[in-house]
Amino acid sequence: MQHTRLADWLRWQETLHPQAIDLGLDRVRRVLARLGVQAARHPVITVAGTNGKGSCVALLESVLTAAGYRVGAFTSPHLTRYNERIRVAGVEASDASLVAAFERIEAVRAGESLTFFEFNTLAALLIFDTAGIDCAVLEVGMGGRLDAVNAVDADVALITSIGLDHCDWLGHTTEAIGLEKAGILRAGRPAVFGSGDMPESIQAVADSLGVPLKRLGRDFRFEATESGWTWSQGPESIEALPRPALPGSIQYANAAAVIAVLKTLGSRLPVSRQAIEVGLRQVRLAGRFEVRPGRVPWIFDVAHNPDAARVLAENLAMLPVSGRTIAVCGILGDKDIAAIAAEIKVQVAIWILAGLEGPRAASLESMQERFGQAGVTVHSSAPDVVGACEIANSLVRPGDRVLVFGSFHTVGPARDWHAAVSMPL
Repeated sequence: MQHTRLADWLRWQETLHPQAIDLGLDRVRRVLARLGVQAARHPVITVAGTNGKGSCVALLESVLTAAGYRVGAFTSPHLTRYNERIRVAGVEASDASLVAAFERIEAVRAGESLTFFEFNTLAALLIFDTAGIDCAVLEVGMGGRLDAVNAVDADVALITSIGLDHCDWLGHTTEAIGLEKAGILRAGRPAVFGSGDMPESIQAVADSLGVPLKRLGRDFRFEATESGWTWSQGPESIEALPRPALPGSIQYANAAAVIAVLKTLGSRLPVSRQAIEVGLRQVRLAGRFEVRPGRVPWIFDVAHNPDAARVLAENLAMLPVSGRTIAVCGILGDKDIAAIAAEIKVQVAIWILAGLEGPRAASLESMQERFGQAGVTVHSSAPDVVGACEIANSLVRPGDRVLVFGSFHTVGPARDWHAAVSMPL
C-alpha cells in the first residue's frame, strides 16, 4: 500500500496489525535486516523506565547538542504532531522524510504485520541511519525486553525508575516490571539506574550479564542547595551546577542519572562542564508540569500513573495559589485511575472529567466510579477534552489555576485549545 500524505500512511498503519500493542522483536528485526540497518554506526543510549524517560531524553539531547554533537532522538507518544517523535539535531522529522521512510519499509516488509509503534521505530532507525548523527537517544515505548526499540543494542542503558504501570503487559509487581525493563541491558555494556529504589530483579540481570551498573545513591549522588547542586561519583564531583530548567525537584535525580550516562561515554563522546551547564539551562520539554502563565495560569502534565501523580502533587504544593485548583482530567481505562486520583486529590478543589477516544479509553461513567473509589466528587464532565477545558475556563476566578493532566491524549488537545483561544485577562 502506497500513500503520498503522512496522514494517510498513519491511518493505514493503525489498521495493519490486529493488535494495537503486540510486544516482540522478531518482526522488527526481520524488517531491519531487509532494510540493511543491522547495527548502529554511532553510540546508542536507550532509555527505559516507568517515569522520567521523556525528561532524561530531553536532558541528554540538550547536553549533547550543547557539546556540539548531532543527536538523533526518538520519543513516544507525541502531544500534537507525529513528527515530534523523531528529531535530528533538534529538528522534527518532516512529512517528506517520514513518508520516504515508510515507503522504504513497505517495500521490504514482505507481509510482516507491523504495529503502529513498530512502523514508528523502524522509521526512526532508518532516518537516523542516513542522517549522519553522532549519537542516538532512544526512548522505550513500553517495558523494555520486548519493546521494538530493544531491537537495537544499547551502548549505555538508562533505567529511570520503576513503578506500577502497564501492569497487564509487564506484570503486577515492581520486581516483574523491573525484569522487563532490564531487558534493555547488554552483556558487558554499562547501565545506569536513576532513582533510589531499584528492584532486585534488575541487579540480578546485570550480574548475570556482567553489566557494570551504576545506581543513584550508591555509585553516584546529587546534593541540591539553594543556589544550585552538586553531582558526585566516588572522588569525582561537579559543583555549583545550575538547576535543571525542567520544573520539579525530581529533575535533580534525572539530571544526575544523565550525567552518569554521559560519563560512561566519555571516551567516545566527551562532554565538558560548560556543555552540561548549557544543556541544563536550555532543556525544554512540553507537557511536563508546563506552566502557561496568566492571571489564571494553566498547567499541563502528562502524569498517568500513581508515582507520576505523586510527583505532580508535590510540584503543585511547591507552587501554591491564593484561589482554587481546577483539574481537567482524562485517563485511559487501563490505568489505576483510583490510585492516581488519591495521590493528587488534596491539591484539587474542582474536578472535571474529559472523555477520550480509542479502544483504551475509559467511559466517563467508569472514570467517575473510580474517582468515587478514591473519595473524589466530580463537579462535571464533558465528552471530549476541549469541552472539559471550556467548562474549566467558565469556572475560573482571579487567583485560581487550571491543571490539565492524565494522558498525552488529554494534554495534547488541551494545549492546542489553550493556544488557539483568547484566554481571559
